[in-house]
Amino acid sequence: MSGSIALGPMLAIVLVALTALGTVVVWRGELGRGRAVVIAAVRAVAQLAAVSFVITAILRSGWWTGLFVLLMFAVAAVTSARRVGVRLGGIAVAIGGGVLPVLALVLGTGVLPWKPISVVPIAGIVIGGAMSATSQAARRALDELKTRHGEYEAALALGFMRRAAALEICRPSAGQALIPALDQTRTVGLVTLPGAYVGVLLGGASPVQAGVTQVLVLIGLLAAESIAVLLVVQFVAAGLLARD
Repeated sequence: MSGSIALGPMLAIVLVALTALGTVVVWRGELGRGRAVVIAAVRAVAQLAAVSFVITAILRSGWWTGLFVLLMFAVAAVTSARRVGVRLGGIAVAIGGGVLPVLALVLGTGVLPWKPISVVPIAGIVIGGAMSATSQAARRALDELKTRHGEYEAALALGFMRRAAALEICRPSAGQALIPALDQTRTVGLVTLPGAYVGVLLGGASPVQAGVTQVLVLIGLLAAESIAVLLVVQFVAAGLLARD
């Protein structure tokens, strides 16, 4: 029996109902603008529909696959830089610094086969995780330096170098960006069954194969996000990453 989601009118009805539910909760709960949920849902449907058709063609070529991964990285870097309100360079280096070692290790050792069907989803997951961690860490670090500027000045008065003083202020807060990845890894299989596991399982693989894939993804995400957060904190402390 196939585990794939059934396509048809009922799927459309469920998606509309879920969108309406989220919209009403955000609106009536005064959590923000309700239409933001609608816009996000419509964009998700349109973008994934377009990407699905594009990926069908991309997966036939290794070169196109590489270009698509670069496009994902570029979009992630631009999105993160806009979210934080800083220039693109430092953010791109932080995300790339987290993603490249992970992909190089899993591809270079042959653990992940050099096939487009394998590379695209894993690369997308790792890039997305590094993007989220970088955005959170950068925002926390910059906000902390702003709100606790008096403590930063006091550290300078005590003889701390600028970079060391900034690290004392912003590093603990920025490190909290790793909490979601740590919690997800600690509780996998007990609280949640993450996307990679479910996707591989729905694709027809055995539960064991799905579990192995998910472990690789989770630990790879932890490594990528840890490096990205470390880099972004160092950039903020050194004054290389700052809001205009």
